[in-house]
Amino acid sequence: MIPCITLCNTFAEGLNGKIMLNVRLNAEQEKQLKKYIEQHNVSKTSVVKEALELYFAKEDLQQSPYALGTDLFGVAGSHQGDLSTSYKKKLKDKLVAKHSD
Repeated sequence: MIPCITLCNTFAEGLNGKIMLNVRLNAEQEKQLKKYIEQHNVSKTSVVKEALELYFAKEDLQQSPYALGTDLFGVAGSHQGDLSTSYKKKLKDKLVAKHSD
């Protein structure tokens, strides 16, 4: 007999509005899951929830480099918003000042 958990979403009002999810596993996946929950003393539910969190976190990491860095752009601490366009002049002025002493 092949271990099988049917895939279905059912809204269970008796479970505080939580959704029940059933998933089909092949024999090897079922064996690995049983071994894991026994070794780590956790429930199947907690393993599936953690796996989903890791999966979604991985999906977030697959964003474009620009999307991942938007919260970091312009926060280098200089408080000078024109550094990307005026850095050559600023560098030249500093070098002139340094070597004119």
